This record gives sequence, C-alpha cells and structure tokens, in this order.
Amino acid sequence: MDAIKNRVLKIENEIQKTAKACGRDFRDISLIGVSKKKSVDTIIKGVNAGIKILGENYIQEAVEKIEKIGSIPCDWHFIGHLQSNKAKFAVKYFNLIHTVDTIKLAKEINKKAKKINKIQNILMQVNISEEKSKSGVLAKNSCSFAKEITNFKNISLNGLMCIPEFSYDPEKSRQYFKALFNIKNKIQNTLKIKIKHLSMGMSYDFKIAIQEGATIVRIGTAIFGERK
Repeated sequence: MDAIKNRVLKIENEIQKTAKACGRDFRDISLIGVSKKKSVDTIIKGVNAGIKILGENYIQEAVEKIEKIGSIPCDWHFIGHLQSNKAKFAVKYFNLIHTVDTIKLAKEINKKAKKINKIQNILMQVNISEEKSKSGVLAKNSCSFAKEITNFKNISLNGLMCIPEFSYDPEKSRQYFKALFNIKNKIQNTLKIKIKHLSMGMSYDFKIAIQEGATIVRIGTAIFGERK
C-alpha cells in the first residue's frame, strides 16, 4: 500500500476511534492535509488517498500549486499568517481562511470579497497561549473582535483557530483547547451567533483536540512526512 494512503487511513481510523470514545460523531470532524512545502505529485497522492481539504501556509507557493492542480476535487484552506496585501489572493483561491486576527485584515478581505461577489468564510485566530512569537487575537479581546467582524457583509465568521504552545507532551495542549472551546461558548452566548468550527490540533495532539471539541484538525507530518 502507498505510504501516504496508509498514513491517511491510520489518521482517519484514529479520528473515528477518538470521536467514538468521547461520544462524538466522527463525521463532524474535518481532516486537513497540511501540504506546505510539498510537491504537486505528493499532494495528488494525498487527494487520491482520500484527503478532501488541503491546507497551505504561504500564498505564493499555494497559488502556484492551485493553478497547476486546481481541478482536483478538494477544498483549499489558508492556515498561515496572512498579510493584508495578500488578501486578494486568499479570497480568490481559498474556501476558508483560518488566520484572521486584525480588523485591518478583515476589512481588506471583506473589500476583496465584495469585488468578486463572494462571502468569504473565515476563522478568528486566537493567541491562546499569549506568546509574543504567535499571531492572534488575545482571549480577552475575542468577543469584541467577533462583534466587529459581524459588521462586514462579505465575511462569514465560521469559527475559531489556535496553535497552542508547543510541548513534546501532547497532554499539555489540553488546557489551551479547553480555553478555546470556552471562548467559543462565550462568543455564542454574548453575541447570539453560531460558531461552528474549532480548528485545533495537529499531528502530535489532534486526538486531545478532538476530545476537547475540535471540528477541524490540521495534519501535515503524520500524512506527508517530515518537511525537508
């Protein structure tokens, strides 16, 4: 069996088992194959193995790939830091942008989406561990940020995303995933809006993320192998 197909099947099986063990429907959890720095041939193998969503971190690299293989049956999500001057490309090429963390960026996404008559689906990135090296809205500002986002007619706030402080012990991610889940509930209760998605969990901690309510997990290394 092809190595990538074998890895995809293993991940999907672990998602199903983890969801079942905590009383969730595995069909409520989407798997993103994080394909940054991976070749077009490798990405196609991933799609053939069952990956339905691909996640990219860098606009220029992603655009080149999508223009080569854009006809393949999958959605593209942007999961890297997005500069305002690249918003037009993100809006043109991506179904979901995970990393909206400033009103300036949201305004630009809204402007570019309006130009092409699109409602751009986005996630708010929350700096859940409050690390200076990470982007994201601080937890204390999340409700006010979400409220401002609702004023943009060509943006739809689909959910929240976080990258927890890295640890070789995946259990240490749990506190951050719990915190994001609580922020989701606070926003829903305060603003009376539906927050559908929690994008959290990567190759080393996605099972804990599922236990804490993740609806999207972002898996790169465990599917495509180490990046060179």
